[in-house]
This record gives sequence, structure tokens and C-alpha cells, in this order.
Amino acid sequence: MKRRPVVLVIMDGVGNTESVAGNAVKSAYKPTLDKLKEIGILTEIKAHGLAVGLPSDDDMGNSEVGHNAIGSGQIYSQGAKLVNESIATGAIYTTDTWKQAVDISKDNTLHLIGLLSDGNVHSNIAHLKSLIENAKKAGVRNVRVHTLMDGRDVPETSGLIYVEDLESYMATLNDDNFNAKIASGGGRMYITMDRYDADWPMVERGWKTHVLGEGRQFTSASEAITTYREELGVNDQDLREFVIVEDGKPVGTIEDNDSVVFFNFRGDRAIEITRAFTETDFDHFDRVRVPNVFYAGMLQYDGDSHIPEHYLVQPPHIINTLTERLVEEGINEFAISETQKYGHVTYFWNGNKLNKVSEELETWVEVTSDLVPFDQRPWMQAAQITDKLIDAIDSREYDFLRVNYPNGDMVGHTGNFAATQIAVETVDLQLARVLEAADRNDVILLVTADHGNAEEMFEKKKKPEDANQPKTSHTTNLVPFYFYNVDVKLKEGNFGLANIAATITDLLDVEANPVWEESMIVK
Repeated sequence: MKRRPVVLVIMDGVGNTESVAGNAVKSAYKPTLDKLKEIGILTEIKAHGLAVGLPSDDDMGNSEVGHNAIGSGQIYSQGAKLVNESIATGAIYTTDTWKQAVDISKDNTLHLIGLLSDGNVHSNIAHLKSLIENAKKAGVRNVRVHTLMDGRDVPETSGLIYVEDLESYMATLNDDNFNAKIASGGGRMYITMDRYDADWPMVERGWKTHVLGEGRQFTSASEAITTYREELGVNDQDLREFVIVEDGKPVGTIEDNDSVVFFNFRGDRAIEITRAFTETDFDHFDRVRVPNVFYAGMLQYDGDSHIPEHYLVQPPHIINTLTERLVEEGINEFAISETQKYGHVTYFWNGNKLNKVSEELETWVEVTSDLVPFDQRPWMQAAQITDKLIDAIDSREYDFLRVNYPNGDMVGHTGNFAATQIAVETVDLQLARVLEAADRNDVILLVTADHGNAEEMFEKKKKPEDANQPKTSHTTNLVPFYFYNVDVKLKEGNFGLANIAATITDLLDVEANPVWEESMIVK
């Protein structure tokens, strides 16, 4: 008897909370989700902290670790936790990569590039401080920090706090034999940190800023941030590029025989700038001048393509994924999203691997994202994604299909409440179409999220009379998990994203890999 196909819908950034203030999910018109809640089977699962391999339950989940957990059925120590452990044991400073970086830099400069915050999604300022301190211990005389401002995984205008913290810390280390300074910077969504080949001009702006020292000049990062806020009214993630100068000259261009460490631990927004530094046949923009440097990442950002060759901390080696298990059974899979989250349903889903497990059994579809601010088009490419997903369901060629709708997360990160409400309504509208396709094809539908965001759009007030301040970061809320078009009995217990893989194989009548977290349903 032919198995019933299973469709997994991931509503990126759509968590649960009973709080009403700032809840763009609760305030949205969402008849489809209301219908699922009424006639489907609903539970809530963890998508943050220990459930996805982060250091503690105070740590927000994110799309990278979320899709790793869903796709592997396991909980691996992830970026922040891996780096924390390596720093705590001192292992990071015994690696050949670190020794090469500091040895080369002793007579030159060690450059540290990355996201300046403690959001623990892409980086942590504590890791940066440790690198600077240990560079001094190793005999490096000059360190230059190229700061990418966050405002996305932390409060949207918190950048000055991190800059002042870093500058104060460096001041305690600086002496006649050691000099550390901020050299350049800009907002993470304006320079350097593009992903999935979506906007290479972002990377070019970062290259010109960090490497060539081209950009608007300021005497300090604080001056740059304050000036841009006053002139442009932008938050930290959209700050324009800035170059710090003394006596009219940039304090930290990147030159031959310097070392560069990109200190982000998360890979998706680190790969493109890494390629600009390391590829000899690079053709995405004119680099003008390519310094001969020793380049390393905090982790290796792509294991398949070995990007970069040198890195400080070993990334999680993810094996025994759901895709591997389904390929063993000869099951055809379909994965789709738009550019912003395409890598999550492919690369991160398959255990941080760019290549398919099986060219024959896996179909990946990318819908090109618009290059406009997400709050200006909160519907993004949801309709186009649904068109292709429904075609795939109707084709009856696939037994397992997965889709990511990025709207709740990408629009939620803008801090625009009204736009985020529309984003949630957009996903709900497309879910109605998916439900119809599931009904006519006798398909089992699962609907969940990889972490929260859109349900908590305001920062918590310090005083009742304070005005609402936009919140642009993820949350630590539980996320929904709906079963539709199938009658199941839920087990008792506290489940997380890693329990989804075994649940899917149960529904497909396939034996789960014994190393996975258990299924949420009684088989």
C-alpha cells in the first residue's frame, strides 16, 4: 500500500505567547491557523536553548540551529556553545590556526571582523574580547577590530553599548607594547554579511570599508553611529559604512602579511566575505587590491567546500540526518523556500552540507527573494513558493516535502509591527492553499516554526509609562506544532525541534534512526 506523503511547513519566526502587547501573531487575521487549532492536533515544542544545542535556556533559538535540529533529529553543541567550550579549555589557543595567525601578526596587524553584540546567534562580544586578550599574550602588538553592528538579535539601537564596552575593555589592555582599536564598521544588513548570494554589493561595500579603508570617515565608532542615527534615522542593522581615522588616515586598512580572523561562529553570513578573502578566481566584484593575508574563520563555515581552509574551532560534525535515512528507503524529497531561507531547508537541514545526499531523490527549489526592505513587501515570495509547492504535491512524485516561509522572521527583524502582522497574515493565506492541496491529495500536513520572533515585537517596558520600543530579535518562546489530516496520539513529555525527525518517519512508516530524539506520537 502506497504511503501517505508528509508535508512539513516551517513558519519561520512564528512563536507562541499569551501576551497581547506587541504580538503580531495574535493580532493578525489568521483563519487558517485558527482552523488548524480547532480541528487539527496541536502541541507546543521548544526551539531554543538546550533543545537546539545552545549553552542555556536563556539563549534564543535561530534558524540555523533550528533547521540543524529538525533535519538531524539530534541535539548537537552549536556555535556559541562550541566556542565557549573551546575558550574555557584553552583549546582554541593551541590550534595551528591560532598559532599561525598570531605568529604572522607579531610584526604586522591582526584584524578581527565580525558582529559586535552578545546576541549569541552569529557571534558574542565575549569571544572577541578573549581573542584580543590572547593575541596580546601571544605577542601581537597591533589589533584592529572591524565592527558589524547588530540591532537584530539584540535591541535595535543598542550598538553604542557594545562599542563603549569594547573600547573600555581594549583600553585596559593597551600599553606601550600593545594597541587595539576599532578600525571600521557598519550595519550587518548594509555591509559584509550577505548570505546565499542574495546581494553581493553588500559584501563589496564591506570589502572597501574593512580592507581598503574607503568610506565616510569618523574619529570614533560612537561618532559614526550617533551621526548616522541623527542624519538617516536608521537602526543599527542598517547603519552605513564608516572608517575610523587619525590624522586624516584610516587606522586599520588590511595589508600584505597581516592576519584576518572572522569571529562569527555562524556560517551563512560569513561565507561570502570569506570567499572574497580566499578565492583566487573570485569574480563577484572588483576587489581592487587583494592583500596577501592569513585568513581564518571562527569555525569552518562550509565543510563540503572547505570554506575557509583555516578555522579556530571544529564545527559540529552532523551525521545520521533525516535525509540520509529517507534516501536509504528510496523516498523522494522536495525542499523549497525563497533565497533568504533556501539554505536553511537544504544546507542546514542536511547537516551543514551544500551538496545533496542524493541527486536522484532530492529536489531543491529556490525562489529568488526581492532586494527590498522586507517591511516594504511583507508578503515576500510566499505566493510563488506556494505555487511551486502545490505543483509538487499535486504531482504525487514526492513522499516528503518541506517548505520554509521566511516572512515572520525576516519582517519581524525590521521591528515594524504593522508589516509583521501582514507577514503573518500572508503565511496564513498561503497555508489555506496548502491545506486544500493536502485534502485533495490525502497528504499529512505538519505545521511548526523554527523559533519565535513575530509574537514579541516590543521590548519589555522598564516603566508602565514608557513608550513601546521595537524588538527585532528572536525569542525564547515555545513554537506551535500542528498535525492536520491525520489522527495521532501524542506522547506525554517535553519535546523540541529534534523530535520532529522521528515523528516524520513514524508517519511515513519508516524506522527512525536509533540515535535520534524520540517521536512525539505513539506509533
